[in-house]
Formats: sequence, structure tokens, C-alpha cells
Amino acid sequence: MKFRNILYSIAGGLAAMTGLSSCSDFLVVEPQNEIILEKFWNEKADVDGIIAGCYSGMQSDNILMRMMIWGEFRSENISRGQNLDKDVNLENILKENLTASNWYTTWDQFYNIINRCNTVIKYAPSVAAKDPNFSDSELKADIAEVTALRSLCYFYLIRTFRDVPYSTEAFTDDDQKMDLPATSFNNVLDSLINDLERVKGDAVTKYPASSATKKLYQTARITQQAIYAMLCEMYLWKQDYNNCIRYADLIIEAKKKQYQEEYGNSSTSELTRTNGYPLISTAYSNSASMYGNAYNQVFGEGNSTESIFELTFMPDDNMPSNGAVSLCYGNSKNAGIMGYASVSSFIGDDVETKAYSIFANDYDARAYENVMGSVIAKYTHSMTQISFSSSSPTIFTSGWYYEGKVKSNWIIYRLSDIMLMKAEALTQLMSNETNFTEQDENYYQQAFSLVNAVNKRSLCQPLTNMKDTLDASKYKSKEQIESLVMLERQRELMFEGKRWYDLVRRSMRDGETSFLSRQVLQKYSNNTSAIQDKFRKMDAIFWPYNVDELKVNKNLKQNPAFGSGESGNYEKN
Repeated sequence: MKFRNILYSIAGGLAAMTGLSSCSDFLVVEPQNEIILEKFWNEKADVDGIIAGCYSGMQSDNILMRMMIWGEFRSENISRGQNLDKDVNLENILKENLTASNWYTTWDQFYNIINRCNTVIKYAPSVAAKDPNFSDSELKADIAEVTALRSLCYFYLIRTFRDVPYSTEAFTDDDQKMDLPATSFNNVLDSLINDLERVKGDAVTKYPASSATKKLYQTARITQQAIYAMLCEMYLWKQDYNNCIRYADLIIEAKKKQYQEEYGNSSTSELTRTNGYPLISTAYSNSASMYGNAYNQVFGEGNSTESIFELTFMPDDNMPSNGAVSLCYGNSKNAGIMGYASVSSFIGDDVETKAYSIFANDYDARAYENVMGSVIAKYTHSMTQISFSSSSPTIFTSGWYYEGKVKSNWIIYRLSDIMLMKAEALTQLMSNETNFTEQDENYYQQAFSLVNAVNKRSLCQPLTNMKDTLDASKYKSKEQIESLVMLERQRELMFEGKRWYDLVRRSMRDGETSFLSRQVLQKYSNNTSAIQDKFRKMDAIFWPYNVDELKVNKNLKQNPAFGSGESGNYEKN
């Protein structure tokens, strides 16, 4: 698994870390030279350096592009962009011509982060024994933090490849056995949940920070809420819906408390727009007809009150930028330069023709914030203003990033995501398809209220004239409310690396792929029968192991949907 060189380049800038003095210092670490492991583990600053290296590693183009591509690009949301001729591997993914030689099937940088985390867990206790300034509570918090980062990396891997090599051992010696067989999806998932349950109480609940860094710092590092969010989603995949709901409720209540602390009673009236949930309003408070405020705070400014955990990019030009967004989604100070990907014609036409099979009406701000013709607008600009001063909307976009200078944070978890996970879990607790019991009706009403809250937040309507666009009476079966939740997740989380994983989770729950196949085929105009035939097999919704991994690790057995792994031929069993 290409571990051999990981140890000696385990985190950039370690020698420079000894001078860390503040919260903001932690986030602005720049890579420096490599350092020898045996001479390093002496004081808490050394541990801080390794942890900082974990975050900077996760900000790399390699990992961020995989978070995007693995979680989004096989879905119906994405088509080829005007620059895709520069990346044949990505073009093959978008054609559903996925083979084991495709570069995006490599996973070494995720295992790099995993091994860094394992190394902290191995060595940090001995550092605490040497350094009197390294308290037991700080040690436990550090171990909780890297356990969560390790779990997040493994969670991406199993959702993508299903069964993967799994180890919590630090690889620090070339003599260690590294050619591990794959551990099953369910066993890895159970291990991740057990790990997070074990450390959740040790995690930092709120980082000490100055007023200048308070907003940024609480969401740029793992906190207890971030661990709760991971557990919420992992239990959803495990189909343990009561525990999913339990952790969603912990987050929702914490966010309500935070909202009260931030705004007091000054914005209480706005909460009527969102059924009492503390979502940022899309309406600008100083205008009755101008919208887009939620996008600007969540994606433009970043680290918003809705955020739980996001990979944060500092605005300074000499600091790393979000190269993955720049390459894949595009960028331009003058707007409109596409990257490797574009909005699928299925989505773009829906917005352009006002067919409203995805976005329900003219008043959904997300149609304008996410999509600009065929250009993916989300993440590529920092400000949207949608004016409804006349009968039809007028869209103003600004803050388009220069090429290679995209500073958008990559959001892993935010409140609306958690709310919709809870809604999904509630629908799965319903026991009957149509003849609802009293308990079924209760689950249904809760789920609809959550979906409706997320939907209403994005409506470009003044609070005094707010009208629901979702009608509860139209969703009369378990299947209908389940599909509504999926649809709301699609339009709320579009281009955030979530859609493919949602489709895979639905397929695993259904035990077959018909829903996924129907959704994905909407973006194809030809070769649909061949693609549909591929998706008949559950194996095909996961990715193949890279052919190089199969060469170095003889204990790995290729995903059977991809034959020997040497070609793109799908076996038909």
C-alpha cells in the first residue's frame, strides 16, 4: 500500500512547529523539510506538528479531488467540462468507462494520512510522559482528533471501494507486513463506529480562540460535534437509524444553542422560515427582495454557524489554495471558465427550461447559486445576489476566483446535511408502505418538517409572504417521502461530493441498483443500454482496486465487476 516512504515524510514543516503559539498558527503551517522520526518525539509541539500535517495533507489536490470525484462524478449531477481533454482518466469516469488502471483509483494519500494518525496514537503517550506541559486531557483530545481523522479517511475508502485493507497499527519499519488483505465493509464500519464511540468524550468541545479566529477555528479542526456528525452518518450506513437520529439531535440542539448565543432574540422571527431550525436565511436582512445571503455565508465566507467541519483555506496568496475546485469546477475572475467538469445537461436543462424536476420553482436560490448555464457555480465564486424586485429574478455573481487561487473551503459536514440524514433515518423507521400506523405518521411528519425547513430556507420570498412549496399531502407513501428526502439532499448538497455516496447507500439498503441506475442514466444520451447493463450488478457501483495495488499486494482480490483488473470488461456472473 505504498507505506514505505510515508514514515519519513510524515508531515510537512515539523521542525517549524515547535513555535506554534496560537490557534491561527496551527492552520497556517507551510510545508518545510522532512525530519527523522527517531529524533522527533520529545514535546507536545512535535505532536501538534504531526496533527497539522494531517490537515495539510487532507487539503492536497490529490485527496480533495478524490473526495469530489469519488463522491460526485459518477452521479447524474456531473458531465464533461471544456477542459476535460487534459484529463483522460476523468473523461473515462464520466463515460462510465472505469478500469483498474485509472489514476483516480489510487488511494495511497488516504493511507498516508491514516498512517500519520496511527503514528500519533503510538507515540503521543510517550511524549506526554516526557513533557510536563502535555496534560492528560490534551493527550486524550489529540488521540480523539487523529482517531476521527483516520476514521474519516477509512470512511471515504469503504464508501468508494467497499472492502479495503484496514489497520490501526503505525507502519514505522520496513520489516512490518504491509500487504494486508481487504477487510469487509461492515467490519471496517463497525470498527470506525467503535473507535469514535470510545474517544468522543475526550474530543475538544470548543477550542479556545481570540475573537478574530473564533469563527474559523471551531470548524477547521475536529471537535466533538464533528465526531457526532461522523457517527450520525456511519450509523445511517449501518442502518442503525435510532442511533443516527440520536447523534443528529445532539448536533441540532448544539446548533440551536450556538445560534442563541450568537444572535440572541434578534433573529428569532427568521427561524419561522426554517421551522425553528437554526439555518442561515437566504434573505438579506436589509432588503425585502434580495437573496443569496446563505450561500455567501456558508460558501463565500466559510466557517459559518451552520458548519460542523470543513477543510479551511486561508485567504493569503502565499498559502495553499483549493486546487481541486480550480481544476474540476473551474474559475475565472471574469466568470464562466469551466474546469474538467460541468453541470450535466440533465440538471442544466432543468434550470434553463424551468422544467423543475430538480429545483421546484423559480424561487429556489440554489438553482442560481449552484448552476450558471453549464458551469458549476458552487465553490467557484464567493457572492451571489438574487433580486426579485421585478417579476423575474436578476442574478448578480461576484468574487470569482483567479485560476489557481480558489480559496473556497471544502465542507465535510454542515447542519442541513445532518438534518436530511435524520429525515432519511426517520423514513426508514416507518413500518408500513402506505397504511401508516400512528408511529409511522409521527416519523413521517418529523421527516417532512426537516425537509421542508431546508427547502424553505432557500426560497426567495419575503418572510411576510412566505409560502411552502412542498405540500405534505402529496407524499402519501414511505417510498414517496424517501424519494423526497433524496431529492432534497441532491439539490441542497449538489457538487459537494455527496450524491454518488447517497445513491450507493440507497442501493445497499434496497439490495439492488434500479434507483441508482434510473438516476444516473438521465445524464446520458447514448450507450445507455450498456451502462444500464453494467449497473445491474451491485459490485459495479463500487470502484476497482488500482492495478498497481494488485501487483504489490497479492492478498487483494479485484472487485469481480472489473474482471482481472487489467481491462474495463465487466464480468457477467
